[in-house]
Amino acid sequence: MRNLIIAAIVIIVALFLLRQALYVVDVTEQVIILRFGEVVNTRTTPGLNIKVPFVDTVVRLDKRILRIDARPVSMPDRDKENLIIDIYARYRITDPVQFRKTLQTEVTARNRLGDIVTSTLRDQVALRDREDIIGAKPQVDENDVTIVDDEGLPLVEGLETRTEILNEVLKIVDEETTIRNDFGIKMIDVRIKRADFPEVVTASIYTRMRAERNRIAARFRAEGEEEDRKIRAATDRDRDVILAEAERESNQRRGEGEARAISILAEALNRNPELFAFLRSLEAYQRIIQQQDTIILSSDSPLFNYLKGPAAPAGN
Repeated sequence: MRNLIIAAIVIIVALFLLRQALYVVDVTEQVIILRFGEVVNTRTTPGLNIKVPFVDTVVRLDKRILRIDARPVSMPDRDKENLIIDIYARYRITDPVQFRKTLQTEVTARNRLGDIVTSTLRDQVALRDREDIIGAKPQVDENDVTIVDDEGLPLVEGLETRTEILNEVLKIVDEETTIRNDFGIKMIDVRIKRADFPEVVTASIYTRMRAERNRIAARFRAEGEEEDRKIRAATDRDRDVILAEAERESNQRRGEGEARAISILAEALNRNPELFAFLRSLEAYQRIIQQQDTIILSSDSPLFNYLKGPAAPAGN
């Protein structure tokens, strides 16, 4: 029994020592081995490794791309107007020993690098206009028409300038963290999450934007009314031309018809002049003679001949 207890104690102690001597490096980690505070070894490849129990200390650092979320700060532009800018940056630990020596922890790195990025961006914003930072003005052509991309979305001025600013900030921060102060990191990216006006000036900015949009809308309406007048004038001119042509053709057809009627009438008259004279006399009677009328005619009047009797007169 005593031997079993001793064996069990030995096994437990051996397992404890083995646990203290072995450590695992994950694929997302890089490890620094410290012995009495001094770096004795580093491990960047994943796998199982051995260290001196109770003497060596394992410090784990992330090997992936890390993110820095800086707090939103107020930054003045070139016109001394403040803008609320919220940024983030990404970096990777390339030298864990140097990183441990200068920054020690990822929390310290976030604070230190966040201050550097914010300070550098503030210097760059102070050299730019507000539109270059916010990018809130749509791009327009020479006719003040909004330019859109292939998907129909309006292109916004300032986006390219903002990219240039962020690239310059990334370059300066990278020089600051690698050349001037070797932090053992590599800056990957710097981006603006939000760039907006302070609350106190938001209302006035929106009022100005609405006035600008109303001005453009009024100009579009004026151009539309001018185009409407042009179209209406052209339509009225075409209508007058069509009516004149129709009137001319109508008069021409009417003249041709009257000429044809006169020709037919003349031909009928030549065939039977007496019948024509009789019909003309009847028409005259119908026009000038009404009921209860008294007419005084000469006895030799041609008109009287048809009233004397039913026989047709000779001569006229």
